[in-house]
Amino acid sequence: ELLKELDELKAELATLRVAKVSGGAASKLAKIKIVRKGIARILTVYNQKQKSEARKACKGKKFVPLDLRPKKTRAIRRALKVEQKYM
Repeated sequence: ELLKELDELKAELATLRVAKVSGGAASKLAKIKIVRKGIARILTVYNQKQKSEARKACKGKKFVPLDLRPKKTRAIRRALKVEQKYM
């Protein structure tokens, strides 16, 4: 359902941009920003759902994909773990 709504908003944005070029009303020009924000919201929700599904799929496995690992900083990622420090 998210992808259908996304397609509708993208089509609406395309028509609004055509109206902008052809000298449309001010209300249509103001609506462009609203539609763009709507597209961004849908994409955010969609990406969050995909990432959570990927986390569920990788749970309990030995290796986790790079984009699902904690970001932190390069130095922290390469530092010794607590159990390694006191060996």
